[in-house]
Amino acid sequence: MNPEPRKMMIAIEIREPGEPDVLVPVERPTPVPAADEVLIRVAAAGVNRPDVFQRRGHYAPPPGASDIPGLEVSGVVEAVGPGAHWRVGDAVCALVTGGGYAEYCVAPAPQCLPVPRGMPIPTAAAIPETFFTVWTNVFQRGRLQPNESILVHGGSSGIGTTAIQLAKARGSRVFATAGSAEKCAACERLGAERCINYRDEDFLAAVRALTGGRGVDVILDMVGGDYFARNIDALAVEGRLVEIATLHGVKAEVNIQAVMGRRLTITGSTLRPRPVADKAAIASELQQQVWPLLESGAVTPIIHATFPLRDAAQAHRVMESSAHIGKLLLVT
Repeated sequence: MNPEPRKMMIAIEIREPGEPDVLVPVERPTPVPAADEVLIRVAAAGVNRPDVFQRRGHYAPPPGASDIPGLEVSGVVEAVGPGAHWRVGDAVCALVTGGGYAEYCVAPAPQCLPVPRGMPIPTAAAIPETFFTVWTNVFQRGRLQPNESILVHGGSSGIGTTAIQLAKARGSRVFATAGSAEKCAACERLGAERCINYRDEDFLAAVRALTGGRGVDVILDMVGGDYFARNIDALAVEGRLVEIATLHGVKAEVNIQAVMGRRLTITGSTLRPRPVADKAAIASELQQQVWPLLESGAVTPIIHATFPLRDAAQAHRVMESSAHIGKLLLVT
């Protein structure tokens, strides 16, 4: 028999918008799962760039979401709401709209997935946010096919290391960009044919040379701004540009004639505000298409470092330094 969840828990609160020190441990009531929800005793929570934006006051939680940061967790189901198909004691990882930086977290049952066989439960916290994001953007929206090519910007990030591995495992030719020789080497070990150090080489010229002037079929971009026009120029005929973040700004100029002449597709998405039904559909595809790769070891979440939950501020400092390769986790 599992003990009853504690009535109070430790959670990380954003005291006010600001620097990492505004992340403070507090006592909060343990949440109670509603219909079709589960309560997870958190083993680990992923730290993601949107958490930084939220901490700074630039990315408010969707209506009804917890004000506690944290978009992904792993752990053990402690309580089950009416209609939820999980059982107490199940080991799961889950995509959530908030609340992950805590000892307990409520998650919609359809957004939970079983911890892959053979994987430690805390490690699985590094899966949901990046794998949901990469699957929906690279393979659903970007329609990347085997034998096509992809350029992954930010290849050493959590998103980037996931995209490189999944694209390679599914038979695509992979290129990436990163900001140091160490990061480029890591991307190439994960399956990138070539990683371009954007600090000393123009990625557009490099992509053209690597593809014999053809360009790539898909670009996954989290930079925006001044990268946009060069991304357009780096695409092959019928190429797809997928935008998922705007680290260099939200505005850019586009050569419409180039889009028309090469029949390009420009798309993008955000994940957090989408309804549970959308995320449930992504989860189902992940379990069918990606879980076998995780369980065989062909693909694995790359974890740079773990921190105690109470040290969330330090994890954010590392995130903002951009010195990491892969994911950062908070462990309870």
